[in-house]
Amino acid sequence: MKIRKAVIPVAGKGTRFLPATKQVPKEMLPIVNKPMIHYAVEEAVNSGIEELIFVTSSGKEAIENYFDRNQELEAFLKKNNKIEMMEDIQRIGKMVEVVSVRQKEQLGLGHAINCARGLVGNETFAVILGDDLVLSDTPVTRQLIDVSERNEAKSVIGVMEVPRETTNKYGIVDGDFLKEDAKTLLMKQMVEKPSPEDAPTNLATPGRYILNKEIFDCLDEIPKGVGGEYQLTDAINLLCSKDKVFAHIFTGDRFDTGSIAGYLNATVEFALRDKKTRKIMEEIIKEKMKSYNLG
Repeated sequence: MKIRKAVIPVAGKGTRFLPATKQVPKEMLPIVNKPMIHYAVEEAVNSGIEELIFVTSSGKEAIENYFDRNQELEAFLKKNNKIEMMEDIQRIGKMVEVVSVRQKEQLGLGHAINCARGLVGNETFAVILGDDLVLSDTPVTRQLIDVSERNEAKSVIGVMEVPRETTNKYGIVDGDFLKEDAKTLLMKQMVEKPSPEDAPTNLATPGRYILNKEIFDCLDEIPKGVGGEYQLTDAINLLCSKDKVFAHIFTGDRFDTGSIAGYLNATVEFALRDKKTRKIMEEIIKEKMKSYNLG
């Protein structure tokens, strides 16, 4: 069965970026010349996703507006003969079909995904966390979709290798590697932020999932967990006890833009990797190194 839908939770308050996020959704903060959410949506589109479901909250209207058509702006650009800019703007509005649902209470990632249940229906679907950006030749969501489709549309968790001493920052998966696929495990469980000595592996979950419809029943069964929230980790562990769940080590470079440090790192890296901005960023870095006697 073709995986057509992706859920992108965007209901968080973005408090780490205050005061910038007092009026602007965190997901709309730019990485070079595109907002963070644009990269997540591009990944979905390039993975073959046909419908995006944003799980939103009050004050997030700018995200939906960004992916809508802006006829007034398009007309202005055309009138001023800025055709290339106009075409870029038009492409954004035509990227993918977008729908949204409100998460009226902030009760965790599991709760956010469950809010999309009525729009997802009985389909296997993707989940993309917008503050985890991944640069790769093959979109990471596409990589996970391929694993799911090879395994009867089962759930697949994207994982990456992290230094053993940092396992207490992530959800860590445990499982057995498949004989026919050295990068894919049949999961036993996911352990939330284990200490290095207790971590079953060093395979961490950075925010990419393929989930089948059974996850919704699991989300209904789990109690509130840490922080009084419904944890997706708890639902995935329950799903592991009922059905096959796979974890796949994806190929690509992941950037955590959920913190100031990660956001700054992503901005520099994305600028350096884009041929249009590489020289500009290199010159800025050189000048700053001289100014501050750093090299």
